[in-house]
Amino acid sequence: MPLARTADLVATARTTGHALAAFNVITLEHAEAIAAGAERAGAPAILQISENAVKFHGGRLSAIAAATAAVARASSAPLALHLDHVESVDLLYQAHAEGFGSVMFDASRLGYGDNVKATAEAVRWGHERGIWIEAELGRVGGKAGEPPLDAHAPGVRTDPAEAAAYVADTGVDALAVAVGSSHAMTERTAALDHTLIAALKEAVPVPLVLHGSSGVPDDEIRAAVAAGMVKINVGTALNTAFTGAVRAYLAAHPTGVDPRAYLRPAREAMAETVTSFLRLL
Repeated sequence: MPLARTADLVATARTTGHALAAFNVITLEHAEAIAAGAERAGAPAILQISENAVKFHGGRLSAIAAATAAVARASSAPLALHLDHVESVDLLYQAHAEGFGSVMFDASRLGYGDNVKATAEAVRWGHERGIWIEAELGRVGGKAGEPPLDAHAPGVRTDPAEAAAYVADTGVDALAVAVGSSHAMTERTAALDHTLIAALKEAVPVPLVLHGSSGVPDDEIRAAVAAGMVKINVGTALNTAFTGAVRAYLAAHPTGVDPRAYLRPAREAMAETVTSFLRLL
């Protein structure tokens, strides 16, 4: 089926009081697993490609974007294409031509004033082309190349009043907020601030996004959705499943050399993880 629009999927999730999962794509197997998992769950999903994934592919967006879009169009599940954690304006400007319906523009490393200015410009550019723009306020932490960050340290979490001003000044369509999760967690031990999530929902008129959801236990995710989270980003959980399956296969077949033999169970492990998250939501 045609690519779904992130804006439409998010709006439906928000209206029905559910949440929409967004899964990170690094390889073709990731995209295939996300599509298979969504079909099994009978649920929509977002396939998102991060700037770091683009760097992994030599800085070239076109090939991985085209492959991911082809997988999404061939699926019976409603799937949208999203460009994630974009810091490079040059990469942002490639989004429309490559078929992305949404972009997470990440100016969170900048000071507040510069963040607002850069994000407002990204929103203006995106809206002129029908692209839905997500941004981040607060410090989620845990991304590659960043120093360790305590998700509960003072000044890390998103302030509701500042979030309201930020959304008004930038015009973003969704806001990723820091409420106790962290990127790249391999254990599901994060404790979220549900009171803060509820306060943020009241303060801002746009959907809230939870980054670092791989490290959040099921009950915490359910409570976060009930408190107001709408888009739930999942990346590391897929990589954990993928790598675990590859390790298990190679341990049992130490002389094997055909990558299809271990990529097949790796893809299946990721598909099962996708289905599990979608059924949770």
